[in-house]
Amino acid sequence: MDSNNRMGDVEITDPQAMRALAHPVRLAILDHLHRNGPSTATELAPGVGATPSVTSWHLRHLASFGLVRDSAPGPDRRSRRWEAVARGFRFETPQDPADDEGRSAARELSRQMFLRYADVPARWAADIEPGLDPAWRSGAGLADTRVTVSVDELAAIQDQMERVLAPYVNRDAADRPADSRGVRLMRYVLPEGAGEQGEERTGQPS
Repeated sequence: MDSNNRMGDVEITDPQAMRALAHPVRLAILDHLHRNGPSTATELAPGVGATPSVTSWHLRHLASFGLVRDSAPGPDRRSRRWEAVARGFRFETPQDPADDEGRSAARELSRQMFLRYADVPARWAADIEPGLDPAWRSGAGLADTRVTVSVDELAAIQDQMERVLAPYVNRDAADRPADSRGVRLMRYVLPEGAGEQGEERTGQPS
């Protein structure tokens, strides 16, 4: 495992693998397996918007790129069960300007992910937040922080964030507190364009 990959994510570098994942149904399949564990195509189908046979085809396609694999059989040993190969995945846009294929594939995967998760906060606020008890409500929320940093400093910030998160992501289920529950931490890292450099923040309300 790369020392910078503390979460143990699958690292996607092949442009064809990026394009394979840049599909709404395949992203939905992988998201379901990450959140809920091993499932059959039939179990996945209602939540990913496809028939069991189409879902099975997408699963085999993901497996060909090493993103999912066969899981241990369930109670019905006739049904093929699938699992994600890791708890998450990561990819980067190639820095080589000549790598048009890689840059295009990474851009498309990013676009599909933005589309898939764009309404997650609004759905959480409408459907989940009203039912939380006060302690969990107080721990939830969002932040929109602007910083002015170099490329190296931005990498260091993300590295430190993963240092904090990794022990909680990687610990065994038996080591979790009895009152723990899943919490989704969504990170958007959005460098501004050259023409968006405004005045530095002074700490005063805008």
